Amino acid sequence: MIKFVMCLHRHPDLSRQEFQDYWQNKHAPLFQSFVDTHKARRYVQDHTIDSPANDMLRESRGMVQEFDGVAEVWFESEQAFIDAMSSPEGQKLGVILHEDESKFIDHARSTAFLAEEHEV
Repeated sequence: MIKFVMCLHRHPDLSRQEFQDYWQNKHAPLFQSFVDTHKARRYVQDHTIDSPANDMLRESRGMVQEFDGVAEVWFESEQAFIDAMSSPEGQKLGVILHEDESKFIDHARSTAFLAEEHEV
């Protein structure tokens, strides 16, 4: 299995609550409505909580500001991801998803990558 991971910062004119609400209640159903196109096996949203413990963790390690959330999308393989997203339907879906993401994600401050999970 391969994971497509996105570490997300919210659009600057949204509160964290507004960002997470849109992500969970608008974007997730949109993404799920195209399961036959993207062929993802699993989709998880990790919503950052507002907690003094987060500040303490970052400060104790000299780290930068936390992300507002992390998306994890599992695919059977890297090739399965590439095949699904490079098909004509996948290309159209990429445009649809990017357009919707622009409503709540600050792409310039976010990142995405493929990863392989190793349980320890």
